[in-house]
Amino acid sequence: MSHSMKTVIDSQSIQRRVAELGAEITAFYAGKPLVAVCVLKGAFLFFADLVRHIKNDALELDFVRMASYGSGTNRSRQTIFSKDMEVDVSGKHVLLVEDIVDTGHSARFLFDVLEKRGAESVRICAAVDKHERREIALTVDFAGFPLQKGFIVGYGMDYAEKYRELDAVYELVL
Repeated sequence: MSHSMKTVIDSQSIQRRVAELGAEITAFYAGKPLVAVCVLKGAFLFFADLVRHIKNDALELDFVRMASYGSGTNRSRQTIFSKDMEVDVSGKHVLLVEDIVDTGHSARFLFDVLEKRGAESVRICAAVDKHERREIALTVDFAGFPLQKGFIVGYGMDYAEKYRELDAVYELVL
């Protein structure tokens, strides 16, 4: 199956913006204990690039993966962890790192869980802040690139587990 792709964000723009985000996050959390949490699978490339730009002696890294269950045709609101975090976030600031925030439901679920676990604060960082499908009010505190529409792949984001390895973001034309 061959798909047509159009470049939306080139790799140089991504690397430049990731460095800027790292500097912003470094300044924001200066002197504070910080746990950066990667939401798998999609955010892994962005996360790896981003944390190398965050200068914080108290930085801890962790990973989480979620699964949603429900009927095949309706978006499920029941979310569980298929890989939970291992770091205790109680009393620490948490930076939730997503590949893309679109509907906002997954990010809101994680935000609420982290607050219940006693995080001092929870902020969201996303490579792409996409508003086309937003269903709930949710703030992306550190947004890489705002997008309004389009089905995107690359830089960790996939279509049927393909295209994650691409170093740029593309609109996939099915």
